[in-house]
This record gives sequence, structure tokens and C-alpha cells, in this order.
Amino acid sequence: MLPPVLSKNDKLASRLVWLFSFIVFTAVVILGRVKLEVDLGFDVHVFALVNSVINSLVALLLIGALWAVKTGRYVAHKNMMLAAMVLSILFLVSYIAHHLLAGETSYGGEGTIRTLYYVILFTHIPLAGLILPFILFTAYRALISEWPAHKKLAKITWPIWLYVAITGVVVYWMISPYYS
Repeated sequence: MLPPVLSKNDKLASRLVWLFSFIVFTAVVILGRVKLEVDLGFDVHVFALVNSVINSLVALLLIGALWAVKTGRYVAHKNMMLAAMVLSILFLVSYIAHHLLAGETSYGGEGTIRTLYYVILFTHIPLAGLILPFILFTAYRALISEWPAHKKLAKITWPIWLYVAITGVVVYWMISPYYS
């Protein structure tokens, strides 16, 4: 196992995790209702494609990090998880930019595929909103080397984060034909 990177301060960490999670959630909700009328000279839906690529990379990193930890490659695990977190921050910036510049897009499919799209979307959205504090608390436990607590949280966080990353890509591919 790796040595601690941070000194343990559960009270401060908890406050910061909840504050950061609240700010991000609030920003996404508020900015998701705003559309800027700006002509950037390029198709703003490129941000949605970027989001899809980032989510794909995050999913691959999460799978690679699981393999690394299962095979005792703790430094590789740490690096992959930190890379997944950095990419998730870039995703958030790109996601907000896309929704600010493109607004909402209605899904145009019909029948079973429409039902499937909305089932995926309505599981993806709340899990995406809820996963951030889990990710941050899981990372905190690793950074202070509390391995039993980290492992216990990771068993919840990892599959949800992977699901959110994968379904983000699926949602993009299903709705992208309806971007105008």
C-alpha cells in the first residue's frame, strides 16, 4: 500500500467535499437552464463529442485502475484514478459549455428505442448527480491511507462511476443524430 499524501482531517475534508459537491451540483442545475446566444463560428455540439470521448477515457481508466489494484500495482492504480478525476473535471467544464451554448436537445426516436433512451437517461442523470461526493470521499480515504475505508467506499463508488461514464457515452450516441 502507499503512504498517506494528506494528513487526516475528517471534519475539514467532509466540509470541503460537501461544499464542492453542492457548488458543482448547483452550477450544473442553474447553468443548465441558461442558453447563451453566441456564434463561436463552429458547431457547439463538438463539446458533446468531447464529453463522450472523455467519458470513454474515464471508463477505460476505471477498468484499468481496477485491474491495477487487483494485481498489486498501487502506483498505477493511483495514477489512473487521479487521471480519471482530472478528466471528470474537464468533462464538467465541457458539459457546462455545451449546455450553455447549445441548450437542450429533444430525443427524436420512437417506440422501444425511445423507451430505452429514457430509461438510460433517467438512471444516468441522478447517479451522475450523486456520484461526486462518493468519488471525493473515496479519494480522500486513499490520500490519507485509510485502506479499509477506501476499499469499502470504492465498492460502491467504482461501479456507479463506471455506469455513469458508460451511459454518458450511450446517451450521446443515441441523441447525437438529433442535434441541430
